[in-house]
Amino acid sequence: MNSILRTEGLSHKYSSSWAIRDINIEIGQTGITGLLGSNGAGKSTTMNIICGVLNQTEGKVYINGTDLQKEPEAAKKNIGFLPQTPPVYTDLTIDEYLTYCAELRFIAKEKIKPAVEEAKERCGIAHFSSRLIKNLSGGYRQRVGIAQAIIHKPRLVVMDEPTNGLDPNQLLEARKLIREISRDHAVLLSSHILSEIHLLCKDIIMIESGKVVFADTMDAFDNYLQPQSILVKMENPPAKEDLLNVPGVTGVVFLSNKELRIDFDGDLEISERLVAASVQHNWRLRELSLEKKLLDDTFKQLSSNS
Repeated sequence: MNSILRTEGLSHKYSSSWAIRDINIEIGQTGITGLLGSNGAGKSTTMNIICGVLNQTEGKVYINGTDLQKEPEAAKKNIGFLPQTPPVYTDLTIDEYLTYCAELRFIAKEKIKPAVEEAKERCGIAHFSSRLIKNLSGGYRQRVGIAQAIIHKPRLVVMDEPTNGLDPNQLLEARKLIREISRDHAVLLSSHILSEIHLLCKDIIMIESGKVVFADTMDAFDNYLQPQSILVKMENPPAKEDLLNVPGVTGVVFLSNKELRIDFDGDLEISERLVAASVQHNWRLRELSLEKKLLDDTFKQLSSNS
């Protein structure tokens, strides 16, 4: 895998207790990877180490193949970071603030203005260039925060709760912007909102009790728990007792006169049995679909396994 971020045995100890232990993750050059975990699981510690804010006790972090501890300046050129609260100076205008950020990133003097203009254009804030940041809405402050994270064109952009506190319209705009950034940057996105992770992310890394408990695709996370219920629609449904006589059926709930939820023992051949029984008894089955477990159920199961 051609990775932008790779960690090996990443561990950190606060006082006498380990906050994270043996974190091994790898993400590709583009796309959005979600970082999940309960409060206190170790997400913030992991992100702070990856961004060079905190030195790990053990292990290695490689940014585009560069060892972050051995060559911090070279590695950090490839990192952009948006903390949960955008790190903006509210008494500056957008132009003043982004110019300052470009200088902090050692962008060559003659390239600062083009870099600022490009970042503003990508984040949809060019029309507010001369406005004081304190006079911007929360959604636009978030855009300014994203602009500072990408102004130096890093290969990896780390975002901590980037949609927190936004209204529905701002939320849609932020998601669109994050997706656009992920086309030519790798994005590591931390969020406690599972639906947000589900909408945005291609891959998932979940940390619990300081350890990685899941690292795979969003589809794999969706299908981590096997379905054990089926939603069916019948034109002529039988009595509950008749359905319980079908081998493997463990429960029946009528959602309406013609719609039912049927619990089963996990044997996926239950679908064929229900179809055969429907044909035999003229139940007139119209629809049948496995009911996936909720994201919350998967999260709880992985959390409890740790």
